[in-house]
Amino acid sequence: MARYKIDERIFDTEKAKAHWGEDTRWNGNNHISRATGSQWEHETLYLSAKGTYWVEHTSQWQGSTPSARILSYKEAATWLLDNGHELPDGLSHLADEISE
Repeated sequence: MARYKIDERIFDTEKAKAHWGEDTRWNGNNHISRATGSQWEHETLYLSAKGTYWVEHTSQWQGSTPSARILSYKEAATWLLDNGHELPDGLSHLADEISE
């Protein structure tokens, strides 16, 4: 469980309405995150109960601190498609705009 304060609002991973994990690709030696391009840095997308999409960034690097940021609907839709997920109903109208 993690909680983040973003723009004076609290976002809690356990209270999220939905979440999606990053996709990875095998480079022959390691699984590389499609979201970050790194084997050490990772992202998870969350949807808050109030309909805000936000991404949690974590790292395996010693001493690093997890962080989070809010995404626009278009950024969230792009993240989902880039990571092999289908768009939820609330974002499906953006599919054509992103593929252009």
